[in-house]
Amino acid sequence: MSILRELNTLLTGLGLRVETGVFKGKAPDEYAIITPMADIFEGFADNQPHFDLQEARISLFSKSNYQQRKNAIVRALLAGEFDITDRCYIGHEDETGYHHYGIDAAKMYEIKED
Repeated sequence: MSILRELNTLLTGLGLRVETGVFKGKAPDEYAIITPMADIFEGFADNQPHFDLQEARISLFSKSNYQQRKNAIVRALLAGEFDITDRCYIGHEDETGYHHYGIDAAKMYEIKED
């Protein structure tokens, strides 16, 4: 499992259109972009990592009131056992009319032997 796959499933389950990195095509009035931020090895024993800590930013873009959608995303992340490492209003993009809100999420995955 990876954070990108889990976040994509979580956000599409909330009815959002989702892309990784950049939105392709004509953007709807509300959508999310997932940007990978970090992959860190954790939990070393015998010089081998046992966990992969993955972090990504969810950028929510909305032309209407983003508060309800932001709250739904936060609740779903917490229910999915993600750590929320940051949340912030990035600003209103006057040229496009979108509010931009960022949510950084992290999750630790056990590294399993093949």
